[in-house]
Amino acid sequence: MSKKILVAYFSASGVTAKVAEKLAEAVDADLFEIKPEQIYTSADLNWTDKNSRSSIEMNDSNCRPAIKVKLANMEQYGTVFVGFPIWWYVAPKIINTFLESYDFTGKKIIPFATSGGSGMGKTNASLEPSCPGAVLMPGKILNGSLSKQDLVSWAEKLGL
Repeated sequence: MSKKILVAYFSASGVTAKVAEKLAEAVDADLFEIKPEQIYTSADLNWTDKNSRSSIEMNDSNCRPAIKVKLANMEQYGTVFVGFPIWWYVAPKIINTFLESYDFTGKKIIPFATSGGSGMGKTNASLEPSCPGAVLMPGKILNGSLSKQDLVSWAEKLGL
């Protein structure tokens, strides 16, 4: 029996959440929100302020923001889509926290992101050390109004 699919996502403003919900429905996956222990305020997210929480986190390669709830049954999933907004051309550090919280050995991890203008940048290079033993697939920006068929087609190209 093939293992189930999970769409796990972090969304600071709700944009990534909408994409994750649509993706989970398109690929018949379970949905899990990666919630920070301390919610990000709009001041925390002000990327133009070098003293904002997100700026400080992104400038510290060892930063691992705490996650509020851990998923209890990760072993049942064979494929995990991991969604997030692009911050400083990579995934927010909370995504590293998430990946380092589980053993993804032998699982397929597929990053997807929303972005105000940049691409995936060095996202996979920054995530790879956090998920040893996993098959880390190339990521994709999922902006705008993607149709269910667009998402299904993407999943099929990934072999799902």
